[in-house]
Amino acid sequence: MRGETIRVRGLVQGVGFRPTVWRLARDLDLPGDVRNDGQGVVIHVWGDRGRSDALCARLIRDCPPLARIDTLERLPLTESVPGEGFHILASDPSEVRTGVVPDAATCERCCAEILDPESRRYRYPFTNCTHCGPRLSILRGIPYDRAQTSMAGFVLCPECLAEYRDPADRRFHAQPTACPRCGPRAWLEDTAGNPVALADLGARDAVEGASLLLNRGAILAVKGVGGFHLACDGTDEAVVGELRRRKRRFDKPFALMARDLEVIRRYCRVSEAEASLLQSPAAPILLLDLGGERRVAPAVAPGQGSLGFMLPYSPLHHLLLQGCERPLVMTSGNLSDEPPCIDNRDASARLRPIADYFLLHDREILNRVDDSVVRFLDGTPGFLRRARGYAPGSLALPADLAGAPPILAMGAELKSTLCLTQEGRAILSQHLGDLEEARTAAEYERTLELYRRLFQHRPQAIAVDLHPDYRSSARGRAWAAEAGLVLVGVQHHHAHIASVLAENGWALADGAVLGIALDGLGFGPDGTLWGGELLLADYRDYRRVGWLRPTPMPGGMQAVREPWRNTLAQILTGMGWERFRERYGSLGLASWLAERPLGVLSAMIERGLNAPLSSSCGRLFDGVAAALGICRERVTYEGQAAIELETLAAPALGGLSDGYPFAIVDAPGGLVLDPSPLWEGLFEDLLAGADPAWMAARFHLGLIAALAALAEGLASRHGVDQVALSGGVLQNRILFEGLVSRLRGSGFRVLTHRQVPSNDGGIALGQAAVAAARLVTGSREVIA
Repeated sequence: MRGETIRVRGLVQGVGFRPTVWRLARDLDLPGDVRNDGQGVVIHVWGDRGRSDALCARLIRDCPPLARIDTLERLPLTESVPGEGFHILASDPSEVRTGVVPDAATCERCCAEILDPESRRYRYPFTNCTHCGPRLSILRGIPYDRAQTSMAGFVLCPECLAEYRDPADRRFHAQPTACPRCGPRAWLEDTAGNPVALADLGARDAVEGASLLLNRGAILAVKGVGGFHLACDGTDEAVVGELRRRKRRFDKPFALMARDLEVIRRYCRVSEAEASLLQSPAAPILLLDLGGERRVAPAVAPGQGSLGFMLPYSPLHHLLLQGCERPLVMTSGNLSDEPPCIDNRDASARLRPIADYFLLHDREILNRVDDSVVRFLDGTPGFLRRARGYAPGSLALPADLAGAPPILAMGAELKSTLCLTQEGRAILSQHLGDLEEARTAAEYERTLELYRRLFQHRPQAIAVDLHPDYRSSARGRAWAAEAGLVLVGVQHHHAHIASVLAENGWALADGAVLGIALDGLGFGPDGTLWGGELLLADYRDYRRVGWLRPTPMPGGMQAVREPWRNTLAQILTGMGWERFRERYGSLGLASWLAERPLGVLSAMIERGLNAPLSSSCGRLFDGVAAALGICRERVTYEGQAAIELETLAAPALGGLSDGYPFAIVDAPGGLVLDPSPLWEGLFEDLLAGADPAWMAARFHLGLIAALAALAEGLASRHGVDQVALSGGVLQNRILFEGLVSRLRGSGFRVLTHRQVPSNDGGIALGQAAVAAARLVTGSREVIA
C-alpha cells in the first residue's frame, strides 16, 4: 500500500492540530498516525493519492483557529506498513519544542456553553478549549502542559479529564480546561477585603454582582486574562471623571468594552474589515471613528475623533457585559505611568485608592500581557501596541538572514519590546512599556528570562540602541561583556527602517531603499537628537541623505512635556524674537510667550546649554499645535499635542488642496527640509483670524507635499524606487495615508508596517535584522 510522510511546519503544536489531523484522516478512511516532533507535526498515512491530496487540502482549509501552517512537505514512505485505523502518538519530550500560542478570545462554542442553563459550564467565567483561552499569560515554562501553567494546582475532575483525553473532543489536551467543580473561582470584595453579600445585590454569582455594581455607578478593579482593568460606566460623565481623578490620568483616552458590535455601532462607524478584526481570536482594542447616534461620556476620550473599542475576550467579560446596553470603560489597572497589576495582593494595595470594589479570581496571571491596540491605516490594520492576541507570535526572517546565529535584541527605552531570533524566525515580545518606570524595568527583566526559557534561547549576539543612556542598551552591553558575546550597536532610525524591511520580507540581496523615519527622538551619531530622517538604507548600513532642519529643544526633555518651548525655538531660530514681535506682536501667542522666561531660554539656545539640537518631526507637530492653542502649556501623555492636532485637522481637509510651504535646501551630505516658510504662512493666517482647523489641515498637507518632494528628489539622486516608512509620527492617519498616496502616485513601491508597530515597539525587530545581516555578511560594523 502506498505510504506518505506529510511534514507540517508552523504554529502547529498546542493548538489542536493533531486532533484535526486525526478527525480528517478518519473521515477519509486513511490509516496512519500523527505526532509532534522538533520541527512541528509529522503525519504518516497509507492510501491512494487522491485521499492523501484531500487530507492536505482539508488541513489547509480546516486549519484550527489558533494554528498557522508555514510549510507542508510531502515525501514517499516505504519503510513501514500501516496498522489498523489512525492514531495520535505520544511525542518524545526531548525533541518537542511546543510553540507558545498567544492568548485567544473565547470561541463561539465556549460562549454558547456559558450562556446555556443546561451546560455544566453555565455562567462559568473560566471556560475554554483548545481553540481559545489563556496561553502566554499563564505559562511558566516548557513544554506547554498543565504542570507548566498556573492551572497546575487545579486537578481535573473525572468529566474534564475524560474530555482532555478524548481526541474527538475539542478540549483534547486543552491545558487550561476546567469547570466549576475543579477549576478557578471568582469572588467579589470591597476595599477592606471583605466579601460582598451577593444576596443583598440580588446577584446569582460574583460576576453578576460586579455587573450590578457597575450599573449603579461603581468603579471596579477587574482581574482579567493578562492583567487588571479598572471598569466603570462609559456613559456616566461623573463616574468617568472620578476615575480620571483617582487614577491621575487626566487626558489620555480610556479604552471601552462593549457587549457586541450592535452596541459599538451606536457610537462609532464600523466597516466589515474592522468588525472582522474586533471579532477575531486576537480581539484587540480598535480605534474607530466617531459616527453613531449616541455619545459616550466626554471624559472618555477628550480631544479625540475616535474611540478605542474592544469586544469581550474572556468568559468573565462576556458574563460581565451580558445584557449591558452601554459600553464600559475598561482601562489598565494601574496609576498613571505604572504597569498594570497582575497579582491580587498587589492590586488590593495599589488600586484600593481607585476602585470601589474588586472582582478577583484565583487563576494566577504569571505574565503581564496588555491589550493590543490597532488602527486601520490605508485600509489595513496597523499596530499601535502589539501584545495580547499576537505575542509571542513569530515572523519569518528573509531567507538570506535566516542563517544568522541566535540574536537577542534589547529594544528601545519607550514602548519597549524584546526580539529573539533563531532558526530563521524573529520572536517579538509583548509590549512592556517605558523602562524609565521601575516596575516596568523589573517586568522587562522577568520577560527577558521568560522568553529565554520558553524558546530555549542562547544568544550569540546582543543588539542594542546606540543611545548611551537607554536602560535596555546598558543591560545589553553589560550582558555581552560578561558573557563574551558579540555586541551590535544599531542606530535608532536605522532600526526603524530595518524593522519595516524585515516584516515585508525584504531580502538582503534586494539592496537599499529610501527610508523615511519620523518620530519623537532618537540618538544620532553626530550627537544631536534625530527624528525627521531620510536614510538610504539596507540592513547592514545606512546613510543620512535628508533631514528636517535641526532646532534646539530649550530645557531638553522639558520641551517634550511643554509644547510651547518648541514653538518658541522655531521662532528664535527661524526669524528671531524681535522680528516676530514686530510683525506678529498683536497675536495672543506673542503675549503668551512674552510671559515666559525668554531671556533665559534665548541664552540657553545661544550657548547650547540644555538645549540639544533636534530634527524631530514630533517636536515640529508639538510646536504647530502649541501655536494653534492645542496643549500649549503642557501635555499629560506622549503624543497628545500631535494627536489632538490631527483630530482638529481631519474635518477641514475636504476641498483643501494646498498646504503651508516648506523649503528644501542643499547641505553637505544631503537635503534639508526647512520649515521656516511654514511658520511665516501660519502666523499670517493667525493674524487674519483663520480657522484653527483649517490651519491644522494646511500644516498636514504641506508636510505631506514637502516630504514627498524631498523623497522624489533623493530617490532620483540615488537611483532607488522603493520607499520604506516607519516611526511613531506615521501613526497619524492623515500624514500616513497622504504620504503613501503621493509616493505611490509618483511610481514608488512603498513598504509600510502591518505586523509590528511603526513606533518604538518595532525597534527590537529592526535591531535583530541589522545584527543578523552584519553577522551573516561579516560586516565590520558590529561592535557598539
